[in-house]
Amino acid sequence: MDKSIISKRLQCKNLFEYLNTLPVAVLDGLYCHPSTCMAVFRGLPAIAKQYVMRTLFTDQPIPEPFVATWVQKDCSQHHIGALNKLKGLHIWKEMPKGSSASRYEVNSNFKKNLKVVLCGGGKQQPDTSKYGEDKHGRDIPFLENYAKERWESVLYYMTGSTTEGGGVSEVVINVLLKAGLLRLHSEERTTSITSAGFQFLLMDTVSQVWYFMLQYLETSDQHKADLVECLSFLFQISFSTYGKDYSVEGLSEKQFNFLQHLREMGLVFQRKRKSRRFYPTKLAINLGSVVTGENSTESNQHRFVVVETNYRVYAYTDSTLQLALLSLFCDILSRFPSFCVAVLSRESVQQALASGITAEQILNFLRTRAHPIMLNRNPVIPPTIADQIRLWEMERERLQFTEGVLYSEFLSQSDFETLRKYADDLNVLLWANMSKRLMVVSKAGHDDVKRFWKRHKNK
Repeated sequence: MDKSIISKRLQCKNLFEYLNTLPVAVLDGLYCHPSTCMAVFRGLPAIAKQYVMRTLFTDQPIPEPFVATWVQKDCSQHHIGALNKLKGLHIWKEMPKGSSASRYEVNSNFKKNLKVVLCGGGKQQPDTSKYGEDKHGRDIPFLENYAKERWESVLYYMTGSTTEGGGVSEVVINVLLKAGLLRLHSEERTTSITSAGFQFLLMDTVSQVWYFMLQYLETSDQHKADLVECLSFLFQISFSTYGKDYSVEGLSEKQFNFLQHLREMGLVFQRKRKSRRFYPTKLAINLGSVVTGENSTESNQHRFVVVETNYRVYAYTDSTLQLALLSLFCDILSRFPSFCVAVLSRESVQQALASGITAEQILNFLRTRAHPIMLNRNPVIPPTIADQIRLWEMERERLQFTEGVLYSEFLSQSDFETLRKYADDLNVLLWANMSKRLMVVSKAGHDDVKRFWKRHKNK
């Protein structure tokens, strides 16, 4: 697939934007599901909704000049925007021009299944009441705590610490690696966080889940999932009632497997794999709510860090995850039930920089989590601390590492000069010492220089 298309998809802020990047065949498959059609319909601009309702029960193409009469002339910009939205989502298909005017036809799958939602009919959602009372029923406080623990176990794994609340599955790890949020050290078979991963941890939870889900959808074929099945299930969940249980009956095999992956991330609760019920959590329901532009933000943003001019950092929190994040660039000195003392040192910051975390990301972490008493300061972070962290970054950037091959033990100065000049002409010479007859050639140019040297020796 074109990398530019993938990049565009990963920049989408919600499911509605993501739909605009999908090919026609995928959209047609999605419109076979009534819940998807309703979710897409409620996310349309007001004028576009009116256009859909006016043409939903029409069996013939609608001329564009006729549609133009539905709005006043001073609203032409909104009219064009609505048309582009309907055409972009393949809800309206532009018919081949038989005359000078364009004609539009409603997508047959979309029309059929939106009618099912609005007028009734179709396959009913299985009811869990036939199973009797759920002896293991879960209330909203439990679901909130479960979702928090499961999602934080993913984030905690990213920090390189031992996960709490259960392990992280291979599917989740592969998505994190594919997204560039973690890097794999093949020799030790371990992972470490990247700069992009640290930036990911600075996001609010809703943005984190959405970005992760985008990465999951883009790699769906690698974990035997189906894009249409996954998206239709997400749209179905978007109509769920928080705290209510739903039946697994009616789910396809791929949707059921997708459910298990959502369960691992805390987006749904299912007591065990064989359970006939599942409970969507707010993390999953929020994914669907952003279709309508109802982006939720975390009002309880953590503010617990106090930074002193002596490089001491005091963290007033009992969150294991937040302390694990702090330990990425601080040395933890002592820890109490709801309080922690750490220190910023050259070694701890350099270790974070070596992982790809930047000085600005460290400072941004300290600012966004600054204790309310620090917000009265201007600037929030003491200038001596901010300047020193930047200096430690500059100190590291003075050295540049490049892979190369060392050439030594030349028998004569002329041989050394011949090979040095050849490597220099090829622009692959990294370093040379005339007196000691030493030179370093880039790894990419080593084969060419080696072949030249063999020919030269045989003359």
